[in-house]
Amino acid sequence: MNELLVQFGIESRELVAEASDGLLQLERSPQDAECLDRVFRAFHTLKGGAGIVEFAAMERAVHAAEELLSEARTGRRKISTALVEGCLAGLDQVGQWLDALESSGALSEDANDRAEALISRLAAIDGFDKKPTTGIRAAKPWVAALRARHSSRGDAITAIRYAPGADCFYQGEDPVARIGTLPLLSAQELAPLNPWPSLSELDPYSCNLVLMALTAAPVDSVRAHMQGHSGECEIVDLTSASSTVAADGSIFPRARAVLQSQLTLLMEGAPKQFQGRVSSAGLTASNVLRSMRRDDDAQTVRHATDASLTAKSSEPLRRSLERLLAPDAPMPASPAAPPGPETASRTLRVDAQRIDALVRLTGELTTAKNALIHTTAQAQIEGLGLAAGLTGLAAVFERLIGELQQSVLALRVLPLRTVLQRFPRLVRDLSSTLGKPVTLYIKGDHTEADKAIVEMLFEPLLHTLRNSIDHGVEEPSVRVERGKPVVASIQIRAARQDDRVVIEVEDDGAGVDVERVRRVAVDRHIATEEELQAMDDAQVIDLLFAPGFSTVATVTELSGRGVGLDAVRTAIERIGGDVSIASRPRHGTCVSFSLPFSVMMTQVMTVEAGGQRFAIPVEALVEILRVPRAAVSGVGSAQVLVHRERTIPIIDLAGELDGTREPSPDAEEFIVALAAVAGEFIALRVDRVGERMEIILKPLEGLLEGMRGITGTALLGDGRVLLVLDLKEMLS
Repeated sequence: MNELLVQFGIESRELVAEASDGLLQLERSPQDAECLDRVFRAFHTLKGGAGIVEFAAMERAVHAAEELLSEARTGRRKISTALVEGCLAGLDQVGQWLDALESSGALSEDANDRAEALISRLAAIDGFDKKPTTGIRAAKPWVAALRARHSSRGDAITAIRYAPGADCFYQGEDPVARIGTLPLLSAQELAPLNPWPSLSELDPYSCNLVLMALTAAPVDSVRAHMQGHSGECEIVDLTSASSTVAADGSIFPRARAVLQSQLTLLMEGAPKQFQGRVSSAGLTASNVLRSMRRDDDAQTVRHATDASLTAKSSEPLRRSLERLLAPDAPMPASPAAPPGPETASRTLRVDAQRIDALVRLTGELTTAKNALIHTTAQAQIEGLGLAAGLTGLAAVFERLIGELQQSVLALRVLPLRTVLQRFPRLVRDLSSTLGKPVTLYIKGDHTEADKAIVEMLFEPLLHTLRNSIDHGVEEPSVRVERGKPVVASIQIRAARQDDRVVIEVEDDGAGVDVERVRRVAVDRHIATEEELQAMDDAQVIDLLFAPGFSTVATVTELSGRGVGLDAVRTAIERIGGDVSIASRPRHGTCVSFSLPFSVMMTQVMTVEAGGQRFAIPVEALVEILRVPRAAVSGVGSAQVLVHRERTIPIIDLAGELDGTREPSPDAEEFIVALAAVAGEFIALRVDRVGERMEIILKPLEGLLEGMRGITGTALLGDGRVLLVLDLKEMLS
């Protein structure tokens, strides 16, 4: 696939994600004009990109959705659930086409049929605003009276009379502010809708106002500004001859005259008045363009104004205005001026394989650093004269390599937003499927983690969210009986804690039914009655992670297929993380994930057993103990250590891995490394303890692949291979 298509695919996926987020926000806040503009621009850019690469089917389908959004922007169509679902379906189809593009370099063979089906679906969406707009000839008396009271406002081309609903305050609406922020407002009036009652009978929470205003903005701009209002609203076009923009987008006389006067201003005046003339002309021109909802052209004029002020020449701004004033020319969105140093992009797209290669090279440098430190230590032992110089050089080398490691690993870091932004749409679909209204809140999506961590999080989080909606959130009728809001809430919270990333998924549902978990555990032979009696509630809840555990009696698309939370725990622990559940009956459940920040760089403590060096991950290490022989007890053929009122099994590391060493019966004491994994403790008997170091972990390959009890390797400074222990497997 050529470079143009690769770039098209990358940018299109970003636009699809942006548009999806915006549509979900619009569904919650239909009156959010800024969000609507953002979604419209994303669809418009998608359509333009499809046209550039000549994907006609995709271009037609996206154009159909863009038309709906354009009608919504002008107020001729309301934002509805059907409109949002139709546009989301269009984005889903675009995603499928992009998948086909990546695999074959072309759209699927049925692309035209799919495009036509999508266009038909979008065309069938009803949502036009049927209420007629009253023209000047049919205007009611209030229009003439308002114009007469403000006869000096000759620039007004639109009149508005707005009577908000009596309960508008409860809907978070501020009618005075809404009218006061109308574009190009000329005059406004405020009066009671009905005669005021006596003070003793006055209800301060009931709106009894009617607001009228005149504005120089066109009808479409006013209608878009008033979108989502309560009560009744009349918008009147005072004179069609004063309109600012024609149907084809060209400038009508009123706006053209204002822009022409700014161009004339730029050609007059003394040099010392240059800055004031350019600033004034640029601001006036951009305001005119913005009133016509030509935001892109207004932005272009602002860039041209900045360029003129920087170059101390009016030429950039004059050229920009002349393009807009070309005879009978429509107003295309001119390319924005090149960004200055302060606005230039600070990001680059880099192939992941190149970053991985850089990480591998950094690993080799780390090995070389360890070799230098090892050589320096040998020189000190042997009393060589160069030892002092080597020590200083090794310290500098270690510092520089450490900084390089952190910089390189930072290249692999991604914000959790890249995975979390996929869930609002999924939660919306699950909520609709199950008939349980749910709102998803995401906090801390700017938190960063290693690329491998971020990419593997989708499945565990998706499974957790499904459980929250399917099992945790009650039916709407049950929530009402319990005094809860009908719409349930689920929060995803992410934060960085030292070298860990913590993610919590919390719902306000029914919580975990501990007694039901006990019954299911017995029925499925996961635990016996005696074992359950000895468990507290937290331990019982932890049984949800047991393989095969499920409380669902029937198989559905979401539940009952035998893949439970054990799959979540397995995936999380595979990368050195852990997961836990906390629950409060009838208040909700919180699933917590604790993950390493990076899977590449690992801090370990080295130990030696049977002549071989091993490494124990520092996060699993509790303490190093010298244990007297008398403190060790025998349980069958095994040995245990009682430490701080806890019985801990002892595993002889050398004997466990190669089976060649028998415990020495005459040793008065020995060394153990006490470690903990998922709440379980283990005491590893070792010959000696080495040093703490940072390593770049490499997966097992070749002869070592599949070796029990080993999770990976690293190369030591003296050339030996360091084996990193898999404590979870040793415990099992």
